[in-house]
Amino acid sequence: MAITEVQTLQLRDLGAATVYEAQGAKGALDSGMKPIDPTVRLVGPAFPVDCRPADNLVLHYAVQKAKPGDVLVVDAKGFMEAGPWGDVLTIQAMKVGIAGLVINGCVRDANTIIELGFPVFCRGLSIKGTAKNQPGKVNVPVSIGDVLIQPGDVIVGDRDGLVVVPAEELVSTIAASLIREEKEALQRKAIAEGAYTADLLGFTRTLQALGLV
Repeated sequence: MAITEVQTLQLRDLGAATVYEAQGAKGALDSGMKPIDPTVRLVGPAFPVDCRPADNLVLHYAVQKAKPGDVLVVDAKGFMEAGPWGDVLTIQAMKVGIAGLVINGCVRDANTIIELGFPVFCRGLSIKGTAKNQPGKVNVPVSIGDVLIQPGDVIVGDRDGLVVVPAEELVSTIAASLIREEKEALQRKAIAEGAYTADLLGFTRTLQALGLV
């Protein structure tokens, strides 16, 4: 089932942290995966790519196969001494309509990518180039850390990090996220009126048992 424009906007507004908590504190990629531009937000179905370290041939193939709105999710095996993605592939991806890139590895040409406004989440930056000889695989499941990403799973990313929503749980996760957001809005209102978080979250008895109040 394809993600709708309304669902995309909802997830973008809700943010990665809310979605992660709402779906049971699961699906978060590790904290080493960060946006090169912390102002970007990224939402879209995953188009996973299995990439050999220090070789980006399959990325040139992947941008031909991905569909508009897809997020390229590349497992480059966490290799930090090459930048298999740069400005030229970014321009190509934007021409196709690809929504963004998540890569378990590095990129380069970061200033240009940021100026172009293309969302990129990665482990770091490396100016070193890559070979273009090794095969890879596209639209197959990949793992980044302990998170398995299937084709069509939904990626939600912002400056807090990245979370993966299984495609079959998209509707229920959005519903749970909206409920959580409404609950937190009521908590913020209560705090403004003088309430304490310990009371709102039910921690007062625990604090009393520990002799803190």
